[in-house]
Amino acid sequence: MKFKIGLLGIVALAVAACGGVKKDNQVTVIDGFAQGGTYHIVIKSDRPVDLKGQVDSLLREIDNSMSLFNPDSRLSRLNRNETDSVDAFIADCIAEAERLSRETDGAYDITVKPLTAAYGFAGDSVVQQPNVDSLLRFVGYRKIAVDGGRLRKEDPRMQLDLNSIAQGATSDYIAAYFDSLGLTDYIVEVGGEIFCRGSNAEGKPWRVGIDRPAEGNVLPGADLETVIGLSGQGLATSGNYRKFYTDDKGRKIVHTINARTGEPIISNLLSVTVVGPTATLADAYGTVCMILGLEKSKEFLAGHPELHAYLIYSDDRGNYQTYLTPGMEAMIARQASTRQ
Repeated sequence: MKFKIGLLGIVALAVAACGGVKKDNQVTVIDGFAQGGTYHIVIKSDRPVDLKGQVDSLLREIDNSMSLFNPDSRLSRLNRNETDSVDAFIADCIAEAERLSRETDGAYDITVKPLTAAYGFAGDSVVQQPNVDSLLRFVGYRKIAVDGGRLRKEDPRMQLDLNSIAQGATSDYIAAYFDSLGLTDYIVEVGGEIFCRGSNAEGKPWRVGIDRPAEGNVLPGADLETVIGLSGQGLATSGNYRKFYTDDKGRKIVHTINARTGEPIISNLLSVTVVGPTATLADAYGTVCMILGLEKSKEFLAGHPELHAYLIYSDDRGNYQTYLTPGMEAMIARQASTRQ
């Protein structure tokens, strides 16, 4: 599906050094490394908060479950057929992914791992001009199922790629942990996927920046397209401008793969930011839009008023253009009014 690329810059209250914890009055900032990238958490509380150890422990647990890049993770072992037992993390992601696959008629499909591997986007060596027809035999969401905690595959050569949903789910899992502790004001970002609740130290929605999708813009937050206010929602951005390579024929091979055709997406849609009820859904629906392309995404989003989206695309002259759903326009307008 997609390789996690951390497209978002959080315009937060404070920034702490990675791996550290910073407390300022009622605000605690926790930073660290996870899942091949970084995480950033800000908590507002009326009592001391010391949760870095617990957060790192939960992140390790999730990495040992769903990481494609950890050879000892449960997902890696499932893909090698060393086990058929799934844990709660993987089972939840498979269930959500199956619903999205049905909704999109297979455009979204987590069984795409043989294709992402062949194109070099799953930690594998690049296969120049892969035999797509051969690989498509091992792709198809209807060919897998979870039954009694066991993963059933129609063909043992099938493999799963949860990169399009796992980091959003990770942010949601951490948020659920905070909820269980009675915390009501926080923002969680893992690899660019966000869930937040409540308000910041100023009593306003959390401020989140959306990066401008320009090649060479490799530092999240350095070049922002816009800033929105977020509370009680998840947010994720998908895009093709940071993760691609050029093959021996000079073609730009991007990391978003259409599971129905087996080919990388060719589209003028540069990035999609989705706000949804959870980070899991925002993460997955961002990939859905990248697969569908600009016009079909507009139609799809019109049928999902619970989703708010900011689409950036290039026109026929190569100029940046934007499309915003009504809900996203309202979010940006509210954020602008709070700064006046």
